[in-house]
Amino acid sequence: MNTETSLESHSNESLQVIAFDVFGTVVDWHSGIARAVDELGLSVGGDAFAQAWRDGYQPAIQRVISGELEWTLLDELHRSILDGLLERFGITHLTDEQKSDLNSAWCDLDPWPDTLEGLTRLKEKFTICALSNGNLGLLFHMAQHAGLPWDCILSAETFTAYKPDPKTYLGVGKVLDVEPGQVLMVASHQSDLTAARACGLPTAYVERPLEWGSNRANPERPDPANTYFATSLIDLATQLGC
Repeated sequence: MNTETSLESHSNESLQVIAFDVFGTVVDWHSGIARAVDELGLSVGGDAFAQAWRDGYQPAIQRVISGELEWTLLDELHRSILDGLLERFGITHLTDEQKSDLNSAWCDLDPWPDTLEGLTRLKEKFTICALSNGNLGLLFHMAQHAGLPWDCILSAETFTAYKPDPKTYLGVGKVLDVEPGQVLMVASHQSDLTAARACGLPTAYVERPLEWGSNRANPERPDPANTYFATSLIDLATQLGC
């Protein structure tokens, strides 16, 4: 997308807050989960297991959104998906402690190579916050592990609603006392950005071609309606004058 056009439609002078999707956008979930699985020496490779675990994410979230499940934290949804995968792959020897440790791998994900520099530069000019479906405890421990310099951590747990519920996107402005148009939503997932834009937020798509690992093509395609298109968070910082 033409950066000049983007700045005409949403001057970055009006931006106060940048909200970030986390899994896939800020941290590399695939490599972290695959590594944790491989370290256990299971009968299935880490790459395949990580992809299958993440494939279970949207259906699990949808069960909560539809009301089939009462409000459930992402940590608990991850554990439920994990238990189902272990059964599917015929893995029966793990202890409860090993299962809990494996589930906690979602807290120990590493940032993408550009993440820390990009966030640090953006933080000099804007308030930066997480806006993730991850629960608060998970996001707090992840920030400690990865060194993510958040000013604020907001979560589906904060609003008792999972993205793409409008309460999450509009909730950023309510918590931080700014208008929706002053909050830039950043994600590598177009569905997240489409929902945010419907709530009046400007949006920035960040490319993450290796989100699903090197053996699976990333299905994401950016929408030209996004305010910004960036190849990395460093690129986004440059575009926003940081």
